[in-house]
Amino acid sequence: MTYARSTHTASVLLNGKVLVAGGRNSGGYLKSAELYDPSTGEWSVTGNMTNARADHTASVLLNGKVLVAGGYGSGYLTSAELYDPSTGVWSVTGNMTNSRADHTASVLSNGKVLVAGGYSTGMLRTAELYDPLTGVWSVTGNMTNARQSHTASVLLNGAVLVTGGRNSSSSYLASAELYDPSTGVWSVTGSMANTRYIHTASVLLNGTVLVAAGSNNVYLASAELYDPSTGVWSVTRNMINARRFHTESVLLNGTVLAAGGEGQGGYLTSAELY
Repeated sequence: MTYARSTHTASVLLNGKVLVAGGRNSGGYLKSAELYDPSTGEWSVTGNMTNARADHTASVLLNGKVLVAGGYGSGYLTSAELYDPSTGVWSVTGNMTNSRADHTASVLSNGKVLVAGGYSTGMLRTAELYDPLTGVWSVTGNMTNARQSHTASVLLNGAVLVTGGRNSSSSYLASAELYDPSTGVWSVTGSMANTRYIHTASVLLNGTVLVAAGSNNVYLASAELYDPSTGVWSVTRNMINARRFHTESVLLNGTVLAAGGEGQGGYLTSAELY
């Protein structure tokens, strides 16, 4: 890349390119963005965001634009902005109701974006919806538990599964809950076998959700599966390496690639397949 960065976002655009935006490095918080072209393997600089930010979210909307929301820069941010891949230009859109970082953002089947949880003046249980047609945010039902550094997965039935996270500096969560877009209401579902945060969650081709690794008071290698038809978790095989801050990607053949992260011995180059 042109700039070193961490706690940034990466979004696969409808044209196949990858947009990387924001983050931070030794020079501070970044507003820069760049594009990766898989056909050439090269990076190119694109327009800067309006606000420097890290620990934000980025969501590819149904119209192909990218919505960036919240994060931390000049304090905790409520601001949101849109990237237009056809012009490479960012434009400001409506502010969120709550400032937040380390939250989740999920594109629902109706095209709206659900933002949930995170941290600003404390751990948040609030959630809100962005409507791409109006550029306006509206408050929706609160989660049962305040949480940050959790995961959110859009299930095949359209519901959103939120798992884990933490609700204080040392209180890690095993709980999970479901958001129903038709009612705006959250409901508790089965708890995971392990408390965990800064983990990953992937919706598999069969509709189950694989949650893997993360940490609580230790680095975790454990993994478990959520069955949406029963609301029950089952333990599956441990990862080879305990890790957190890693990535997890569902490949076209259905296997899951976990890569990098941080382990007991430091930063990891290792990768493994589930």
